[in-house]
This record gives sequence, structure tokens and C-alpha cells, in this order.
Amino acid sequence: MIVAPSFLTADMRRLEAEITSVQSAAWLHFDVMDGKFVPASTYDHRLVASVRAYSDRFFDCHLMTVDPEASFSDYAQAGAASVTFHLEASADPAAGIAALHALGLKAGLAVKPATPIERLSPYLSDLDLVLVMSVEPGRGGQAFMPEALDRIAWLSAFRAERGLRYLIQVDGGINGNTAPLVRRAGADVVVAGSFLFNRTDREAAIAELAHGLPD
Repeated sequence: MIVAPSFLTADMRRLEAEITSVQSAAWLHFDVMDGKFVPASTYDHRLVASVRAYSDRFFDCHLMTVDPEASFSDYAQAGAASVTFHLEASADPAAGIAALHALGLKAGLAVKPATPIERLSPYLSDLDLVLVMSVEPGRGGQAFMPEALDRIAWLSAFRAERGLRYLIQVDGGINGNTAPLVRRAGADVVVAGSFLFNRTDREAAIAELAHGLPD
């Protein structure tokens, strides 16, 4: 699996060192919260631009914001490679997907845990990525929701049946115990924050999530 370290738990005062500490990760993940769509408030496209000065990796931005389409061009200019927005926050998801593609970005859609996964069906043929939240977005300290596994498996089966190519990403409560579960269910990308940034050997933690513990 692809491991995308989340900068939500990184030390923003030591950006270059934090980026270097997860050098083996091909993706970097940015959780953007506005305090409106979700209770918490974090950073915006300006942090993405700051990190871009130190890294040429794939920047994966998850917008937990109201009116996400209004900021798509900001993230394109900041150096994002992919932008994921929430189905629940968009009046016209199809138009949002098309707008991201027009900017040269990969397009992703995310859904909260309570949103039926089948509501994504009309958009899946046009998406590059689908983000399954395995916790409630914007609230810290939550445990992995095991019902996310059925949602991942549904997306994996839908993709296979129709010959689609979107990646399945999972965010929330990812650690050495839950990563194998989501991998078996069909996930391609996992987002991890505290599990990585609280470890001394972050490269070993990335390898553990991507491949499992060595025998």
C-alpha cells in the first residue's frame, strides 16, 4: 500500500526535518479543516506551498471545508497533485471533479462514516481517488471504525466489476493493527499521522504500514 504521512501531527516548526524523517513515503497528506464543515480548524493552501519548497513528492490534500470548489485553484497554485473534497459539502460533485481535472489535478471524493457509500456511485467512473473516513472527520482521539472495512470492500468490488481505476484511500485510526485489515479489504492508500510522527524510527513505521511487520 501507499503510505501518506499526515502533516496534521507533524511539527510545523521543523518542516524540512519532518519531511526528511518520512523520506520513503511517496505521498504527503494535508488535512485541511475550516472549523465550519468540521469542528476543528487547521491550516490552508499556504502550508502546502511552504512544504512544496522542501519536497517534490505527491501532495495529497483533503479539504474538510464548506464550499471546497472556491479554493481549488489555490491548491493547484500551491503545488497540490491531488485534491479530495467531501460529497456532503458539494452542491455539484460532478462539476467539482471536472474543475479539478481542468486544473491538472487528480480528483478525489470523501464521505463521512454515516454517509451511505453507494451515494458515490454516479461519480466513481470519473474519480482518481475515493477517501473512506474510518473516524468522524475533525475530531481527535477516535478509534478505527471497523464498519469502514465493508465500505472499502464495496468500493473494491465496484471497481473490479466495472474496470475502473480509482484508488481507495483510508484515513482514521491507521496503525500496525488496522493497516493489514484495510489492505485485505482492498485499500490502496493509508493516511497515518500520530502512528508515524510519534515514532522514533519513522521509516520502520512506514514499512510496517505498507508491508506488515517482518517475519
